[in-house]
Amino acid sequence: MGKNVPLEACSQYLKMKIHILGICGTFMGGVALLARKDGFSVSGSDQQVYPPMSTQLEEQGIQLTMGYQAEQLDIDPSCVVIGNALSRGNEAVEAVLNRGLSYTSGPQWLYDSVLKDKWVLAVSGTHGKTTTASMLAWILEYANLKPGFLIGGIPNNFGVSARLGESPFFVVEADEYDSAFFDKRSKFVHYHPRTAIINNIEFDHADIFDDLAAIKKSFHHFVRTIPSQGLIIRSASSPAVDDVMKMGCWSAEETVGEENATWSAKLISTDASRFTVYCQGQAVGEVDWSLIGWHNVHNALSAIAAARHAGVPVKYALQALAEFKGVKRRMEVRGVVSGITVYDDFAHHPTAMASTLAGLRAQVGDARIIAVVEVRSNTMQMGIHRDTLLPSLNAADQVFLLQPAEGGCDWSVPKGLSLSAVDNLDNIIAEVQQVARSGDHVVVMSNGGFGGIHQKLLDAFHE
Repeated sequence: MGKNVPLEACSQYLKMKIHILGICGTFMGGVALLARKDGFSVSGSDQQVYPPMSTQLEEQGIQLTMGYQAEQLDIDPSCVVIGNALSRGNEAVEAVLNRGLSYTSGPQWLYDSVLKDKWVLAVSGTHGKTTTASMLAWILEYANLKPGFLIGGIPNNFGVSARLGESPFFVVEADEYDSAFFDKRSKFVHYHPRTAIINNIEFDHADIFDDLAAIKKSFHHFVRTIPSQGLIIRSASSPAVDDVMKMGCWSAEETVGEENATWSAKLISTDASRFTVYCQGQAVGEVDWSLIGWHNVHNALSAIAAARHAGVPVKYALQALAEFKGVKRRMEVRGVVSGITVYDDFAHHPTAMASTLAGLRAQVGDARIIAVVEVRSNTMQMGIHRDTLLPSLNAADQVFLLQPAEGGCDWSVPKGLSLSAVDNLDNIIAEVQQVARSGDHVVVMSNGGFGGIHQKLLDAFHE
């Protein structure tokens, strides 16, 4: 009989075959890597395949199938791990149910197979999760703690998004999105961390949550899973985070951000590439690194605090951050052609976009910044961020917006910006090519593949 079962039941099949539906998502791709390293034979399928996850899976020898045909399950997997992008009516999902195959969600698989015996350090928040988790994993690695991790991106210090590790410590990016079509709880309630970071809380994922109150309730469910001997590291300047804590907290807390917070910072350079770290108001050292933007300073403070909870002295954390190489698709320079620099930034929320562009503006001074933005996330396409997205791009000199051809929201109101709203990829490339000149910084902002626009722009600038 088909059933949704804990992984212990799946593991009774001698860790043989796992098939992952939705394998090219950043989270599910990480699950695939961990399963492969843990001795499973792993295959998977997806309908949207693009780098860097597709490349990472291929490099690890994991077989990928395009689409969700029922016959891909003819391999008789011992367990099917189903991603949250799939729903009833999907051919493969219906085949799992009709054939009585054992299945589970990605977050449940992760806990049952990897996390249940670990000291879990979970990084949550509306934005900043991937970068903060990458910093934290690198600090632990630098301190020779050899952590495991699963991160929704590829840290350049590691070259992979997930690994099992060789110690009790495991860093996980803790997402508030739902777990699966049969489990609508947020992913992070499965993880049971001892150390938890809550970077910020804002309204997002409008396809899952009705309002900010619903998101805060879900974060409080997360707080309820943290032991009294654990630690919550949280923003000192987020009213929504404050509200969550007022619902009840049974763990120790440390705050990050403001002057009176447990952890704070003062910028030495305006672009935030150098700053002094303070703990309880006392200077504990400086960071001189390759990243920019106040948001990354905040992320770094959270990572330093979490690493200290795991036993890493602050001085080693500061040294590690000086060697932190960033994350793929987080202000990643994709190339420089004819003096034009093209960046790839995995962006989906106005607050993060504003901070990213402000950091770049502080670094490049009066040089022109051209933002190329794809309206892609469900929340964006629903128009939820319409009134905040355009102001968040004010640091750019010119904005090109690729909106869905059949979108229900009109994004073309300029709001004082030099803005072009385009519904065709080729046209947006042609328009950017026409205006870009030597010395410009072109920032491509999207949480998807954006049709390979980064390389296409670089190729166009060669012409």
